[in-house]
Amino acid sequence: MTNGFVRVAAVSSKVKVADVAENFKYICEAIDTLECKHVDIAVFPELCVTGYTCGDLFRSTDLTNAANQAVDALQKYLSGKHLAVIVGFPAIENDTLYNCAAYLSASKRVVVKKSYLPDYNEFYEKRRFKAGSSAVQPTVIAADCGINIAVEICEDLWAPVAPSTLSALAGAEVIFNLSASNDILYKYDALINLVTSHSQRCCCGYVYASSGVGESTTDVVFLPKQIIAECGTVIAENNRYEIVNETTFTISDIDMDAIRAVRLNTNTFADCTSNHDIESQIYDAPHDDFDYELPLEYRKLSKLPFVPQGKDAYRHLDEIVSMQTSALLKRLSVLPHHGIVVGISGGLDSTLALMIAVNTYKVAGYPLSDITAITMPGFGTSGRTYNNALRLMELLGVDMQEISIKDAVLQHFKDIKHNPEDIDVTYENAQARERTQILMDVANQQNAIVLGTGDLSELALGWCTYNGDHMSMYGINSGVPKTLIRAIVARIADGFEKESPEIAAILRDIVATPISPELKPTDKHGDIAQITENSVGPYELQDFFLYYWLKYCYSLEKIFYLATQAFSDTYSKAEILKWLRVFIRRFFTQQFKRSCIPDGPKVTQVSLSPRGDWRMPSDACMNLWISQLNNIESKL
Repeated sequence: MTNGFVRVAAVSSKVKVADVAENFKYICEAIDTLECKHVDIAVFPELCVTGYTCGDLFRSTDLTNAANQAVDALQKYLSGKHLAVIVGFPAIENDTLYNCAAYLSASKRVVVKKSYLPDYNEFYEKRRFKAGSSAVQPTVIAADCGINIAVEICEDLWAPVAPSTLSALAGAEVIFNLSASNDILYKYDALINLVTSHSQRCCCGYVYASSGVGESTTDVVFLPKQIIAECGTVIAENNRYEIVNETTFTISDIDMDAIRAVRLNTNTFADCTSNHDIESQIYDAPHDDFDYELPLEYRKLSKLPFVPQGKDAYRHLDEIVSMQTSALLKRLSVLPHHGIVVGISGGLDSTLALMIAVNTYKVAGYPLSDITAITMPGFGTSGRTYNNALRLMELLGVDMQEISIKDAVLQHFKDIKHNPEDIDVTYENAQARERTQILMDVANQQNAIVLGTGDLSELALGWCTYNGDHMSMYGINSGVPKTLIRAIVARIADGFEKESPEIAAILRDIVATPISPELKPTDKHGDIAQITENSVGPYELQDFFLYYWLKYCYSLEKIFYLATQAFSDTYSKAEILKWLRVFIRRFFTQQFKRSCIPDGPKVTQVSLSPRGDWRMPSDACMNLWISQLNNIESKL
């Protein structure tokens, strides 16, 4: 393993039906290749030593003897190698023929029998084989690489209660499936759903390898199928539409820390384990302490883990808008009046809050004029954000107001004897609190609520003014990180392209505007001088840290490792460590702000609500984590 990742391979090895010697050669060739790629465990197809389609030739003791001899030879071939393999072969025990899988390493051999034998449609396995007992007594193998695994064979996965379900409850963390599944229309769709959902329910990794090249096509056809899933997500699969004539394989790195974190934090899994008195066969293997320091070349690691990717990205972004809209609609439904007051700066957060409010009112049939949108220019307001705010409010048709805070803040400075030339934290926070006071008082006038605009990233970093923009009556963006807000606003802009190209253009310009609280004076050209990311670090980094810190509670060493892999072309290791230090220091010191945040909806997999996902003392000590950071720095 490397940094908690185990490298696995799903192999569709070429076969010559009933030619054990040739199949042995094909498997050995694959072993050599996979060993060079530092794979920890590789799974081959069902009955790959003989071929699945031998038919009644399986009754031949010559074939079964040759197969067993080949398995013995394969274990010898693994001598001196790091790799462990799982291969399929027929075996006779007590005058009974079984469809088996063998876990083989240089030091260990464990045989698992197939539990469920299909005997319908094109399958006739019960004609030749007898079922094993893994469905009653699951087998857990302590693999050489330091993880607990289980093995099942093809049809086992399709059973209402798969043997691997019991194995997972008995401690197996990654399931390997040897398959020889022929192809018919729509079958793969069912298979991919089955593997994905099974890995999610069992909180495990799942590695599936099915036979392909060389199996008999007398009556059916076999296409190579390789699927690697982790806790409900397919992390790698082969291209099924590529016609091949040789052995193919798919490699990926399974995150064992993620699997263990999901199980630890999902009490349903532990409860289920307690409710089932499972007697399992546990096979120990010597632990291989060799720890490869490898790049995650076989694992797709997104720089923006909060942001939906792929063909369903737009659908997921729309889903978030729907969740926020539904949340606000419910909050409005319990109020005597449905008025909203929201501050508009021309930045990302307030723009999303306004767009959600408009969408909510359209759904409810409320007049948009009941949304009071107030822009409050101050000493750092730039022409770009000011003009975008005004024009957007005008085009949307909300009740727009402009209230400058300059005179009020200057009077406040005079009252507290603060020099307005002293651009310090008082200078900044006084503006934020003045804006909040205006919003709250206008809301009182209109019997309305103040809609908060702060986001999840700002809550994590404490990048908000306590009792200033930190406070509202409902925080609609409190569950949405900054990088995701940028993607949502861009998606909303696409939706306005036909209806109002000008709104779409404004939204896209807001997305492109540097992120800033605009609390310090503008430059001589009237442009933004205060850039948030210069102070707290790039949001793509901070959201990356936040995702793995909250979702999996990873060690800082692992978070740093992942960040160096994901951002190797963007930031140096020293830069990443610098901003990780900022993240940890601010996360700990700013908890007091999170302890009293307004209500707001959770829309991603994590949240910082003190009433929900994150309950942390405001005076917790960070020394342990600072020590980890110092240790990382010492190795650079």
